[in-house]
Amino acid sequence: MMGPAMATPHAEELLDLAVDAAAAAGSLLLARAGAPATGLGSKSTHTDLVSDADRVAERLIVARILGARPQDAIVAEEGSATPGSGGLRWLVDPLDGTINYLWRIPQWCVSVAAADDAGPLVGVVHDPSRGETFTAVRGAGAHRDGSPMRLDLASPPLAEALVGTGFNYSAVERARQAARLTTILPAVRDVRRLGAAALDLAWVAAGRLDGYFETGVAAWDVAAGELIVRESGGEVRALPERDGSPAGVLATRPGLAEPLLALVTAAPSA
Repeated sequence: MMGPAMATPHAEELLDLAVDAAAAAGSLLLARAGAPATGLGSKSTHTDLVSDADRVAERLIVARILGARPQDAIVAEEGSATPGSGGLRWLVDPLDGTINYLWRIPQWCVSVAAADDAGPLVGVVHDPSRGETFTAVRGAGAHRDGSPMRLDLASPPLAEALVGTGFNYSAVERARQAARLTTILPAVRDVRRLGAAALDLAWVAAGRLDGYFETGVAAWDVAAGELIVRESGGEVRALPERDGSPAGVLATRPGLAEPLLALVTAAPSA
């Protein structure tokens, strides 16, 4: 799972820890997939669900990280929080794509990133359903199952780009996102909504999507994936708040970020 020679021993150790924690959580989740859900609850809205699977996977990841690095800070989606004192912060989404998971759609993943003062240092997006693990170390490239990923091929024009997106759990924001799509959809090849932000980003890095954008994502959703895109040679941009919509993220193959950003930010939301 190591990157090329540019990776420092410190970063390699962090990557190994992140891969180990993500893989352990992925095995647990895969074993539970398809079983009746327990501990169901809602978070931001009544359609934004959480289950015991999310919570148990998060506890496993947090235990692995703190067992090896008790001085580090952790911020995780289901509420685990450790202030830390070592200057390193872990951003954990134990189950990105919970709705897919609960509905037995094999499009979900585990996302783990470690960040320092300069931003994400290592990132892991693990897809248990396909047995794929996407990794990156800042300055040392991106990999899929140990093989380098590099977006060297020429990017298509925007009109031929396959673009992923995601929808918010707020009905008001979903309406805004739908309104924007009336402008965006005719301007690209097609739009995919797959339901797991971290995996969408990893798929941009792997060349399976030409671009991706979404508003209202959290740091634990995108920290690992953004690093993987950058280290694969792709481009990442911030989507600004506007028209009442929260900020977001946009990621593309090289050369597509500015055209897609212009299209997304110009699209009306009502």
